[in-house]
Amino acid sequence: MASVLVYHVVGDLTVAKPELVEFMETETVEAAIKAIGESTEGGIPVWRRKPQKGVTENSEMRLQRFVGILNPLDIVAFLAKDGCLQDQEKAMKTPVSEVVVPNNSLLKEVDPATRLIDALEMMKQGVKRLLVPKSVIWKGVSKKFSILYNGKWLKNIEAGSNASSIANLNRPSSSTANISKTKYCCLSREDVVRFLIGCLGALAPVPLSSISSLGAISSHYSSIEASLPAVEATKKLPHDPSAVAVVESTPDGEHKIIGEISACKLWKCDYLAAAYALANLSAGQFVMGVEDNMSPRSVPDIGVNSTVKGDSNGTNGSGSMRLRRFSSRSIGFFGNSVSPNSGARSMYRGRSAPLTCKATSSLAAVMAQMLSHRATHVWVTEGEDDVLVGVVGYGEIMHAVTNRRPPPPPPPSTVSTNQ
Repeated sequence: MASVLVYHVVGDLTVAKPELVEFMETETVEAAIKAIGESTEGGIPVWRRKPQKGVTENSEMRLQRFVGILNPLDIVAFLAKDGCLQDQEKAMKTPVSEVVVPNNSLLKEVDPATRLIDALEMMKQGVKRLLVPKSVIWKGVSKKFSILYNGKWLKNIEAGSNASSIANLNRPSSSTANISKTKYCCLSREDVVRFLIGCLGALAPVPLSSISSLGAISSHYSSIEASLPAVEATKKLPHDPSAVAVVESTPDGEHKIIGEISACKLWKCDYLAAAYALANLSAGQFVMGVEDNMSPRSVPDIGVNSTVKGDSNGTNGSGSMRLRRFSSRSIGFFGNSVSPNSGARSMYRGRSAPLTCKATSSLAAVMAQMLSHRATHVWVTEGEDDVLVGVVGYGEIMHAVTNRRPPPPPPPSTVSTNQ
C-alpha cells in the first residue's frame, strides 16, 4: 500500500473547499437547474429540513436528513415526461423531492483526521460524497512529521519533541482532533482523484500500468441502440456511472459506440431543449444532432422559458414562453459552426462525442482524461471501429489504486535448438 494513502488525511483535501449550503427538497426544479449549473460537482446533494430549530444535530440525525444526489440526467428525464412537456412552467415549479432518487447511502460523514485510504475504501463501497466538518480549531497530521492547521502548514515539531510524541501525532484519529461541528464541506470522488493524480510518483508503478492489467475495466454498463427512441434510456436510469452508451450494431454482432446520454454531458445544457429532444428523437439523433438545414416541417418549434438559461437567445429577460426553432446546438452539446455558404448537410458532434480510451491505456492517462473533461467515466473501445468493450469510472480507479498491482513481467522467452 502506498504510504501517501496512509499519511494523508481527508482534512488535506478540504483546503479551499467551499462551505456546504444545503439544497432543500422543497426547492423547485428551476432552482435546482441553477444550483447544478453553479456547482463544481455536476450534481447536488438534496436535504430535508431540520425538524426543529436550535436542536443540536448529531451525525446520525444529519444523515437521516440527506435524501440523495440530484444530477442533470434526472432532471432532463423528468422534464421529458408527457405531462411536463405539455406544461413546462408547472414542471419547472415542481419540488425536487419528486425528481431526486432517494439514496442516503451516497453520503457519509467523516472526521477530518480520517486517513485517505479509509476514505477510498468508503467510496469503493458506493459513497459518492464525504461530509467533512470545517473548523478553525481542528489540528491533525497530514504528511509524515508535519502538522496541518486550518489549511496552512506549520513548522515541524520542535527538535526537543521526542519520538513517541511524533508517533502519536502521526496516528490520525478522533482523539487528535478538536472539532467544532458547525460548518461542513463536501468532498467528491473527483476531488480524491484530482489529489491522487498529483501523487503519481508515490503510487508507482500502478499509474503507468494499463487499465486491462489492473482489472479496471468494468463490463457492467448501460447501452441503447441508436435506432431506439432516446427516451428509452431513461426507463431505468443507471446508477454509477450515470450514463447510457448509444451504440450501433456491426455486421459481426458487436457494438460501436457513437455517443452517450449522461449526466456529465447534460451538465450545463439547455434542459428544456434537451428534454424535448429526448422525448422526440431517436438515441442516435439525440447524440449526433439534427441537421440545421433540414426542411422547416421536419424541425418542430418548442417553447423555452428564457429565465432558465438567461437571455442568450433574446427575450430581454422577460421570462415569457416563446417558440424557438429546435436545433441540436440548442441542447448545448455543439460548439461547431456552419458556414452559410457551405451547403453542407453533415451532422455535427462536437461535445457530444463520447470520451474513449483503449484497454492498453495507462491508468494515469484515463485519470487525466476524466479530470480534464470533468467526466465521471471513460468508455473503453478496441479497434478502429470503436467497438465498445467496457467502461472505467471512479470506482474502478479507486479499486485499482488500493487493491491491485500490475502483474510481474513474463520471463524472457528462450529458443532451444535441437542438436
